[in-house]
Amino acid sequence: MTTDFFVTILNLRNGLLKRGLRHLLGASSGFLLCCASAGAQTTPPTEPTLRTVVITVSPGVAQAGFDAPASVDVLEGAQLQNSQLQVNLSETLVRVPGVVAQNRQNYAQDLQISIRGFGARSTFGVRGLRLYADGIPASGPDGQGQVSHFDLSSAARVEVLRGPFSALYGNSSGGVISIFTADGGPQTVVELDGAAGSDGVRRGGIKLSGTQGAVQYNLSAARFQTDGLRPQSAAQRDSFNGKLKYNVSADTKLSLVLNHVNMPDVQDPLGLSRAEFDANPRQTTASATQFNTRKSTAQTQAGVVLDHRLNAQHALQLTAYYGERDITQFQSIPVATQAAATQPGGVIDLARRYQGLDARWVNKTRLADRPFTLTVGAATDELREARKGFQNFVGTSIGIQGALRRDERNQVTSDAVYAQAQWALAEPLSLQAGLRHTRIRFSSTDQYIVPGNGNDSGAATYQATTPALGLVFHATDRLNLYAALGRGFESPTLNELAYRASGGTGLNFDLKGASSRQWELGVKAELNDQWRVNAAYFQAKTNNEIVVLSNTGGRSSFQNAGTTQRSGIEAALAGDMTKGGTGWTTYLSATYLDAQYQNSFLTCGPPPCTIPNLRVASGNRIPGIPRTSLFAEAAYKYKPWGLETALEMRHVSKIYVDDRNTDAAPAATTFNLRASLSQVVGKWTFKEFVRIDNLTNRNYAGSVIVNEGNSRVFEPAPGRSGLVGVNASYIF
Repeated sequence: MTTDFFVTILNLRNGLLKRGLRHLLGASSGFLLCCASAGAQTTPPTEPTLRTVVITVSPGVAQAGFDAPASVDVLEGAQLQNSQLQVNLSETLVRVPGVVAQNRQNYAQDLQISIRGFGARSTFGVRGLRLYADGIPASGPDGQGQVSHFDLSSAARVEVLRGPFSALYGNSSGGVISIFTADGGPQTVVELDGAAGSDGVRRGGIKLSGTQGAVQYNLSAARFQTDGLRPQSAAQRDSFNGKLKYNVSADTKLSLVLNHVNMPDVQDPLGLSRAEFDANPRQTTASATQFNTRKSTAQTQAGVVLDHRLNAQHALQLTAYYGERDITQFQSIPVATQAAATQPGGVIDLARRYQGLDARWVNKTRLADRPFTLTVGAATDELREARKGFQNFVGTSIGIQGALRRDERNQVTSDAVYAQAQWALAEPLSLQAGLRHTRIRFSSTDQYIVPGNGNDSGAATYQATTPALGLVFHATDRLNLYAALGRGFESPTLNELAYRASGGTGLNFDLKGASSRQWELGVKAELNDQWRVNAAYFQAKTNNEIVVLSNTGGRSSFQNAGTTQRSGIEAALAGDMTKGGTGWTTYLSATYLDAQYQNSFLTCGPPPCTIPNLRVASGNRIPGIPRTSLFAEAAYKYKPWGLETALEMRHVSKIYVDDRNTDAAPAATTFNLRASLSQVVGKWTFKEFVRIDNLTNRNYAGSVIVNEGNSRVFEPAPGRSGLVGVNASYIF
């Protein structure tokens, strides 16, 4: 890509993004609300589909997942909401092969999600994957993302894309997770729901959806609270998600999405050492309560998506968004450790402002007299961060905010151009290809310069070109074979750059980006009207893998560790033997993943450590990744009673906790049971459910903290636990 082209993109960001984005969002919000009351009385038509339509493989172009040269799974809204708490994406992601989604029972650190082993090292948040909510990025330009604002109760579906084609989304290697809020209407529905369960879990929500004139709306609000599995693990989450879709005409759609999440003083119980876990997995390490470790998060974001079809051949799509995320975290760093002038303290204070634009043109035409679709686009994203650090003590009082120890302004900008094509190459063959060039720039301005702590300002740039190519052989109407290959890259995130290996302040600009080469072979088959199966073999080789160098006191420093390889098999089998809504359904997903370091390197031992001194052997397993995982479900439905019961089984093999493979969370197999009833009374629909998780009361570690310097690596999972819930909806 030429320098002039990127100058154009930079001018686009500086001109439109900075000056006009807030006004665009505000104006669109008022425009949609106005049209909700004054628009024409039209109801958008619905189009039945035989197969699930996904858009993740090629943004802006709808495509049947069955025909895509990629591993794509869709979790429908009914699955997300059926007898579930509807708080954690891990509740249903366990169904997807290749995905490991762990509820850490620690709402201060978010879920632990990895796809094909990418993202497993993240100490908090989600990295290595791209996240989207209604087309709005939930991953920052640096690659770090969160799913705490994903609203499951109003979702129409969640799409999960794995493998080479995820490279077309830029700064990620493992995959893409996208959630889509359901469009409102055609009927006006108000819905109330509530649930309560073990460990003081309770959730209440309200949802309003419908159509007013040409506007469809879906508004949802909820409060979730828990006393926590262990001491010092209580949490509260208040959330709102809204979507307004204005059908301007048959050719033009304008959507406004707005969501907010507030999590005040969420307690952090930290991990447990092997000795602590074996003695009592329900305990909390003393330093967590001593320092009152906790985290407060507030995020608000809004976005506008405009879809406009110029004619039967050409279409345009524009996405614009703006968001704010504020975080304050109190850590358990000892007072004595904070004595050095370069020590940034035990309280992290972040104020982040982010925004972006994505514009694409879609051309549907014919090439060599065969259907051909071309998508060309450009995207620009920006994250501004005010990062401060404070001591976590005042005098002899600890666990409170003290003196300033760090003050800097960080900025990340990402600019990208991309092109994607779909071509029905011949009667049994179709081709899909894409190319993306992304450039990411990090800069830091140090505003805390005192004796013993100099100016740590600096900048670094990462860029990569990521191609992807896929070929599908349509053997029959019920059988597709495909092959795909591509290249991906991951820049370091701001959190991975935040601390230098020496223990000093300032960003770690010595850290390089990681690049990967991936390929997969797959089969998708509908055995008959009742059974379908998907399977894929994949391999990914990564250079300059970013790994934890040291992880102590809630802060991690990172290094590059040469080459890694991930290879494995994914498979899913689904059967539906119901007739007239009564009968059995079954589902099975399985993953085998061998993830290894291909060369040896040095890492840190117990703290204090600033120079790597322990050898990680070639052939060691990458920590945080189970070799095998399995999910199975057998469900029975009896339509006359509105009854559904199901038995679920989940198996996860042992998970190593560090690069040296010195310890591991043992393998665990658990069983869950759920049952629900529904009744229709006039315009009312009532639903009730009960579920019991971990039926056998298995004692196991639900997740691990990779390379935790104090060896507090185990995060216990709940024993036998129960949940009951009710739902009432009324159609006006």
